[in-house]
Amino acid sequence: MTQTTIQAPGDVMFSPAVKAIQARKGSRESYAHVEQSRGFRHEVDADLAGRLAEATSFYLATASADGQPYIQHRGGPKGFLKVLDSRTLAFADYSGNKQYITQGNLSENPHAYIFVMDYAHRRRVKIWGTARVVEDDAALTASLMPKGYRARPEQVILFTIEAWDTNCPQHIPQKFDAADVAEALAVRDARIAELEAELARLKGRPAPTV
Repeated sequence: MTQTTIQAPGDVMFSPAVKAIQARKGSRESYAHVEQSRGFRHEVDADLAGRLAEATSFYLATASADGQPYIQHRGGPKGFLKVLDSRTLAFADYSGNKQYITQGNLSENPHAYIFVMDYAHRRRVKIWGTARVVEDDAALTASLMPKGYRARPEQVILFTIEAWDTNCPQHIPQKFDAADVAEALAVRDARIAELEAELARLKGRPAPTV
């Protein structure tokens, strides 16, 4: 039986070619120190779980057997990208335009990558790993489908984490979801109405109608 060699997270993230460039440009020593001390992470911790629980969007990268890259967006309500265990993420894959590029790539090359961008808090998460498609597990599909979400699940994608890391907020523009903005404006408008009513009461006038 052939024994599978598990790569260290730093080796997953940094190929020999990447390390050579880091050495040439002066950053290899600092990254080597990280690898030798705390190391890069390869399991879900409270930090990653919290970030994924808030995510409503992420990008999934795959490549064909000959290396042709492809990135596809995945979206849904908060929590649609679920943590199954310390090394496994999963989500219901909804029916779309039926190009099946991601599925085709994964059928011949399991290497995959998840990129989660949180514009509101100006932070991002990078996750390296492998992925596979599960087409005929109705129970698993049902367990991953967000309640009340209007989409038709076609299959499931299971993602095994090999390494993950976060980035600094440099150059990330701050943007907010429309729903979050609408909620903030509703809270503001309700508070304004309360203050106007209180002001009218103090002045002995009827409260303004909204």
